[in-house]
Amino acid sequence: MSKAKILVVDDEESMCKFMEIMLKKEGYSVSTSQDGPTALDRIKKESYDLVIADLMMPQMSGLELLSQARRTNPEVDFIVMTAFASVDSAIEALKKGAFDYITKPFKVDEIKIAVKKSLEQKKIARENVQLKKELKTQFDFDSFIGNSPEIVKLKKMAIRIAPSDSTILIEGESGTGKELIAKAIHYRSLRSDKPFVTINCAALPENLLESELFGHVKGAFTGAIRDKEGLFKVADGGTFFLDEVGMTSLPIQAKLLRVLEEKEITPVGGTVPIKVDVRLIAATNADLEQEVRLGNFRADLFYRLHVIPIRIPPLRERREDIRLLSSYFVRKYCQKMQLEEKSITDEAMKRLLSYRWPGNVRELENAIEHAVLLSKGEQITVEDLPQKLKEEDQIELLSEVKPSAPTLETIEKAYIFWVLNQTGWQKSKAAQVLGIDTSTLYRKIEKYKLKPSGSSPGDLQ
Repeated sequence: MSKAKILVVDDEESMCKFMEIMLKKEGYSVSTSQDGPTALDRIKKESYDLVIADLMMPQMSGLELLSQARRTNPEVDFIVMTAFASVDSAIEALKKGAFDYITKPFKVDEIKIAVKKSLEQKKIARENVQLKKELKTQFDFDSFIGNSPEIVKLKKMAIRIAPSDSTILIEGESGTGKELIAKAIHYRSLRSDKPFVTINCAALPENLLESELFGHVKGAFTGAIRDKEGLFKVADGGTFFLDEVGMTSLPIQAKLLRVLEEKEITPVGGTVPIKVDVRLIAATNADLEQEVRLGNFRADLFYRLHVIPIRIPPLRERREDIRLLSSYFVRKYCQKMQLEEKSITDEAMKRLLSYRWPGNVRELENAIEHAVLLSKGEQITVEDLPQKLKEEDQIELLSEVKPSAPTLETIEKAYIFWVLNQTGWQKSKAAQVLGIDTSTLYRKIEKYKLKPSGSSPGDLQ
């Protein structure tokens, strides 16, 4: 690790020598200068992490040096020291961007602590900048793997709309990457340096979801022992991603509509609205238009959310991306497990390409992780794949009863019922196969009134 570079500027040679010896003992790289103009020339030519400058110097004061140096290098930190302490000079130094202000004569530990704090703060600032760069890279549109025409078109559209503040509705089955697209849009937007907050509306019961979204005031309900800030407030200035918005209740939908129309929220139990500046990106794996017709979703909220719809196609509709995604996940998990990179045999790839992938990209990733972990050689074979991919005959999506023109709801009913039966009604296992949260599965079972006994696929018409 390279040493921090410090420039000491003081018209007294003895002070320069003292500071140089003391700071070098602390492990820093130290240079000195006895006048402001020379120091400024050095700052223009070299990069310093910190400048420690005397306030009162004949040719150029420490404050003048600070002002001119900041125009050349806004990132350089300053500590100003002086024997002529005054509140006014301290305030002026801090206003112009000095990190700290030290009065001569000072204790050695005092200057050591000030230098250490300045450099630590600079390190944190650099790490934050680097983290933001990594986040932008991690959640850039290139991280959404796929070169099929549908995905190329989707990415181009998302890039165009990212800089705007328009509300977006992302439609797609579970596991297609809705949150990944939402994050990519956020980090390409003008709000990228502000929070990206997400919540799965299907994962929480109504009363808890309302409190999480909008907050609550002390005493609003049993257990509300203090005021709680809602996630909309946490996301203020940034982007709020509402996953599974179709699973919200009508009362919560009314409050969401108010957020979109009035840009304000009212905490549970509160009476005073709170202004929030949030870009809303919602996502659903349900047919919201159908839910509107059934009376389960407010029409006015649907049209507010449906300003810019983005549909992510299921993996079975873009099979040309399966090979690319599989290779990407093999590399990812080989690196994660510190293994030599493996290849996929033609027969194993054939199985990957022919499977329906009801859990979409998430299910494919899980299957590849499973295969990488189990494979012993340099290649991933059919034997390394999950059991369902080893079966010669792929299971039909629908049950024996196949309506001539089934609705999406009929297909979903039939498939959930079939998976539940295949897993012996082990709901956590069924949810994993379906590629949805267990809480979402419970809601679907309740919605479709599915029962483990006394039912048959024919009852699902």
